[in-house]
Amino acid sequence: MIENANHKPLPKTTISAAGCHLLEAFNPPAVNIDSPAILVMTDLSQVPVATIIATATLDDANRSMISRGVRLLLVVDDSHQRVAGLLTSVDILGEKPVLAAQRREVKRQDLRVADVMVPVDKMEAMAIEEVRKARVGHIVASLKADGRAHAIVVGQDAQGGQALVGIFSVSQIARQLGVQIHAHEMARTFAEIEAVIAGV
Repeated sequence: MIENANHKPLPKTTISAAGCHLLEAFNPPAVNIDSPAILVMTDLSQVPVATIIATATLDDANRSMISRGVRLLLVVDDSHQRVAGLLTSVDILGEKPVLAAQRREVKRQDLRVADVMVPVDKMEAMAIEEVRKARVGHIVASLKADGRAHAIVVGQDAQGGQALVGIFSVSQIARQLGVQIHAHEMARTFAEIEAVIAGV
């Protein structure tokens, strides 16, 4: 163990009996359907995105999702700098692995993320400029029209290149709207969001 006279342990502080609150990034604000869309976007400059490499197994990917409490992983290249695709829990738990295993004539446990992910050239994204003008209702309508539980948002980096800046998630939007989330039942979650929109 390295000890240095210049590096002493930090003093401790007590936790307030009145309660210690989560920061907004982890306890996002309640919204309604006309709230600015940006309030329900996970800002990737504030919250690190969950990633995985394309050569990882589907079991690795599933474990990663469970341990991080997410249903979407961004697939990155070996340098961890560029997006290669994305992987959702539906890609892992749905029929894609069965079809991929049949097509490749391998067992499911031999499949890799690359076999079932949505490759980057097939990914669609929202532009941050559009998102800044949009309302929560626009995002819900977009996700429903695409039949997706997630949407990614792109903008420009400091060098003028395209960069991933945010992610929308149906479950996150539902939470902020105060709607019950039905895991793996996206249609039901959408129905409950629509009931809130309609004021039912």
